[in-house]
Amino acid sequence: MSSELEANQWSVISERGCEASGLTHEDARRLVHRLGSEGRHGLCIITDEAASHLAAREAAEHVNS
Repeated sequence: MSSELEANQWSVISERGCEASGLTHEDARRLVHRLGSEGRHGLCIITDEAASHLAAREAAEHVNS
């Protein structure tokens, strides 16, 4: 059985939204490091499931604006 950290179930989000999904935790960590060095702010690693909830919420907010 592989660790959840090795599963392709992690997303990276920033102040701009979802940067990438379907990553291993290690790949997500590397992406956070790279984006941070490029000056990107608000970086966070979350599960793909959580990212999908955020995307649905953002879509609903755009429709209501």
